[in-house]
Amino acid sequence: MLPEAGWGTHPELQQKPLAEPHERTIGDKAMPRMTGGEAIVDALLRHGIDTVFGLPGVQTYGLFDAFARASNSLRLINARHEQGTAYMALGYACATGRPAVFAVVPGPGVLNTMAALATAWGVNAPVLCLTGQVPGPMIGRGRGQLHELPDQLATLRSVLKWADRIEHPNQAPLLVARAFQEMQSGRPGPVSLEMPLDQFTAVAEVTPQDPLKLFPAPPVDGEKIAALAKLLDQAKAPMIWVGGGAQHASAEILALAERIGAPVVSFRGGRGIVDDRHPLGLTVASGYRLWPETDLLIGFGTRLDVPLGRWGAPPPGLKIARIDIDPAEMRRLHVDPGIVADAADAARALTALVAPNGSTRTASIANAKAGAAVAISKVQPQMSFLAAIREAMPEDGIFCDEMTQVGYASWFGFPFHQPRTLVTSGFSGTLGAGFPTALGVKVAHPDRAVVAVTGDGGFLFGGAELATAVQHGINLVTVLFNNSAYGNVMRDQKRMFDGRDSGSKLHNPDFSIYAKSFGVAFWRATDADGLRKAVTEALAARAPALIEVITDIGEEYPPWEFIAPGRG
Repeated sequence: MLPEAGWGTHPELQQKPLAEPHERTIGDKAMPRMTGGEAIVDALLRHGIDTVFGLPGVQTYGLFDAFARASNSLRLINARHEQGTAYMALGYACATGRPAVFAVVPGPGVLNTMAALATAWGVNAPVLCLTGQVPGPMIGRGRGQLHELPDQLATLRSVLKWADRIEHPNQAPLLVARAFQEMQSGRPGPVSLEMPLDQFTAVAEVTPQDPLKLFPAPPVDGEKIAALAKLLDQAKAPMIWVGGGAQHASAEILALAERIGAPVVSFRGGRGIVDDRHPLGLTVASGYRLWPETDLLIGFGTRLDVPLGRWGAPPPGLKIARIDIDPAEMRRLHVDPGIVADAADAARALTALVAPNGSTRTASIANAKAGAAVAISKVQPQMSFLAAIREAMPEDGIFCDEMTQVGYASWFGFPFHQPRTLVTSGFSGTLGAGFPTALGVKVAHPDRAVVAVTGDGGFLFGGAELATAVQHGINLVTVLFNNSAYGNVMRDQKRMFDGRDSGSKLHNPDFSIYAKSFGVAFWRATDADGLRKAVTEALAARAPALIEVITDIGEEYPPWEFIAPGRG
């Protein structure tokens, strides 16, 4: 956001000069006097943060100056739009499971990040939003200060897991520690801290605060685990379903699945928890084939929306159990038993109690996987493109989806071998999130292959961040599928409204010229073989890269029969 004319002489900015930088060293416990901005940065460093995504503005000058003073230990990646900073932090958090931080101005600046923050809430990502405020004496007075909102803190609290205001530099260490405690305890999620602009530059004695202990995970209820173990021993065809809340529990869930011979099905957030090459690792396409015979469904860290909301009527006599660390989930979907516990702890406890039964369903599960592989092969050309990308990527490569035809098909058609190798916007379905989120993924994993798929519609939500990729050496490979439309919208409009489309056609730039104007290497492919070659070359180039694939929405097979078969 641009400052108003004359804002640089605002009296709040002239209130106090920064103390001499050579008198203090960020992170030095012996230095008791800090600005508010320095106190925040000191606290970030104590929590292991070495990268911040940000876009500076007048209300955050003091904070960004503190970033500059800590540049020997803290990397600042400045983006071209506030939404880009938040999406990059989201990608960093999703790819690592660790907290990520971004900083923007208040008011319209922080509102520009709301789509990313809502997505972080949806996928349970530990993201910290740092923002400013109008001068402290003006908060809540409605005097029309630059970037003022009626109640910014209430707005943030309506979306996030937790939010608070730092009123004075000496509050910063504890409140930053509280923010990290809140976003990592229990069900992870995004949080925010705001500070009045005058307090970023105010100097005060500050007592540093080491990280606070996370809230303890709920103990596993022995009686409920025993009851679930009894149900498992009685079940003839159990199914395990895993979501994003089980990404850390891969080994424990696989041990349970192998002991009882149960398939492990995943969709989006749970992909890769069990390797798709494992006989028990299933997608929604193969899992659906086993649904009619399923007599016990167990969810680990998942809302169970797909089987219970998209697969039609449940099989007769189906029993449902859930394990989730969030107690609120037990009232959102009542099942018996519902166990409030960490996914890894519960899986470990359950494995110790159930009787081994690992081979009775081998053939039926294998047939489901083989049948699904044949059925989804008709989703063309998406499946051919996905196969080309998979073949060009190493096993530990990270794939970032987007709301585009190839992205949808990837949810059941792209093989994943490890947790956190699919980064997705989850149920938020945030158009435009894919490319900037993938930049954050690549920042988190500079030495791993990261490929983002996007459509021509979603890409231009944040395409200017190609400049950020070049400026900071973020060597992301982006594959842009260009059908000159918001493709799914166009298909739905024509199908549901007598062949009419409204607002779904797009006029695009020449993406080769667009990429080259930023200094980004460009490839164009027309088929799967060309795409495979382009991705291979782009990954080897170790530079920001854009690959355009021209497609036709009329020739793309709809993927929805495999994502929501019960809805027709």
